[in-house]
Amino acid sequence: MTRLPPLARRSKTLSASLGLGEKLFASSEERRFAEAIETGLVEVEEGLLREVAFADDMADVTSRYLLEAGGKRIRPVLTLLTAQLGEGNNAAVITAAQAVEITHLASLYHDDVMDEAEMRRGVPSAQNVWGNSVAILTGDLLFARASKLVASLGEGAIKLQADTFERLCLGQLHETIGPRGDDDSIEHYLQVLADKTGSLIAAAAQMGVIFSNAPEQYAAPVVAFGEKIGVAFQLIDDVIDLAEPEAETGKAQGTDLRSGVATLPLLFLRRAAVSDPESAALLSRIVRTVGADETPAADDELAAAIAELRAHDVTAETLEEARRWADEAVAALDPLPEGPVKLALTKFAEAVVERST
Repeated sequence: MTRLPPLARRSKTLSASLGLGEKLFASSEERRFAEAIETGLVEVEEGLLREVAFADDMADVTSRYLLEAGGKRIRPVLTLLTAQLGEGNNAAVITAAQAVEITHLASLYHDDVMDEAEMRRGVPSAQNVWGNSVAILTGDLLFARASKLVASLGEGAIKLQADTFERLCLGQLHETIGPRGDDDSIEHYLQVLADKTGSLIAAAAQMGVIFSNAPEQYAAPVVAFGEKIGVAFQLIDDVIDLAEPEAETGKAQGTDLRSGVATLPLLFLRRAAVSDPESAALLSRIVRTVGADETPAADDELAAAIAELRAHDVTAETLEEARRWADEAVAALDPLPEGPVKLALTKFAEAVVERST
């Protein structure tokens, strides 16, 4: 049997993780669809390695750093998926898929500086290796490369990229500032998720429709799907943040809480604490231990508080909220024709929620 090259093996793993394996597709049409995604992912991956290359030695090392660390490539997968509603993997679709992934990659460099993150994709974050300034400038270089790719796709693509980039920045700004005045903290948080995550996922799905020359009426459904599934994805991350220490989630327990991020379980807990003494006591312990010096005793106390938060009704409520967003994402697909695209997007929505288990 012919051995696949590393990029192709990686691509097959990625497509299978999103519910595109042969087990889910019985007909020859559906198998051809899965093969198209896998082939497209190989092209995208090879292009990513090429597009983030720089003649400057330092820029070349820093810009490749997080790309080579891995990643799920969810956004280019969605571009390739929705492109099957039209002509499929033409040159413009591949370019668009590369552009959205490089945009996402650039945002990670900036996010890690803002969040003072220590790790990303299983390796030390870029600013921990080279410092904040180099990490920020690397993100800027990658945004420039993504913009160059998008410019080759025409004025409409440039406007879509600019609108999306604006929302990414506004989402980060609003997260940094926090809710103001009479803002509802939960509504504020959900809007931040829609801007920081949903907007780029929605743009990825929309680009697949646009650049495959699919029927125009398919754009609105996939945009709504992308926005809603992006919020669901982040809400599931909030639940995963509270997972058992031994759980194989790829994320250290309590990473967000330890960084002072007010995730949805914590926001729900704050709301419950107004009228429930037990919730108020738990909230007090979390606030006290997060702000304490890092000692073994404080770490044990925080781990115990996280375990209690995981068992609290607010975590189950967060999971239900994520499922609601995922269900709405699937419902938005109703106008699409029945077939492998709609099936794959639905399976992807289910897989997003199942990550919590």
